[in-house]
Amino acid sequence: MTMVFIVIAVVSGALIIGALWGVYGRLGDKMEGFLVAIAGGALLLSVTTELIEPAIEQSSVLHAMAGVGAGALVFVLVDQLIANTIGEDSGGGLLAAITLDGIPENLALGVALIAAGPMEVAALAGSILLSNLPEAAGGARDMRDSGWSKRRIVGIWAVTAAILSVAAVTGNVLLDTAGEGTLALIRSFAAGAVVASLATEVFPKAYREDSQWAGIATAIGVILAFSLGSLGGG
Repeated sequence: MTMVFIVIAVVSGALIIGALWGVYGRLGDKMEGFLVAIAGGALLLSVTTELIEPAIEQSSVLHAMAGVGAGALVFVLVDQLIANTIGEDSGGGLLAAITLDGIPENLALGVALIAAGPMEVAALAGSILLSNLPEAAGGARDMRDSGWSKRRIVGIWAVTAAILSVAAVTGNVLLDTAGEGTLALIRSFAAGAVVASLATEVFPKAYREDSQWAGIATAIGVILAFSLGSLGGG
């Protein structure tokens, strides 16, 4: 259980650190786009290797694809709701992306930590941190530019980190005996939310802010995530 809390602290702490960086630090447009593209590249790889492929192995292609479709649909609906209420460029989209894919992802992370070795734990935590930090920084910066108070922004991201921490603990404590079908649905739903967020929030923002280097940054994210995954696989 100690290892679980260490991983949770690293993963959730990345959200808070990213939010503080976005609110109080100097984060230029091009740097923000570059970092968000790195996060996108990391998510691009993890959505297939850590979410969709295990979901298919645990259930079936049809079962997994239904979960992917559901996750994408829910994300798009929530993203549209946020855009209509607080604005498309408010940073709420990235917040929705982290929350909607983060809750099922952290449930699955909690389960994975039950039997994971130290290297696998490092790989899992590193991959999620790699995507959470720049997304939180970019989202918090956009919120600040939209006129939100700094205290409110940090508070919102801290609450988000707490919610994701609870999800990870829940997955570790309550889902260790869950059936493979349930875990497959959780993973595939998270994958759908990730895919939708990449298409509507992450890559468009990265290209808009740093069109020249967005492709290279995305490749760097894939390389880093693949390297961490290889480390975890021994």
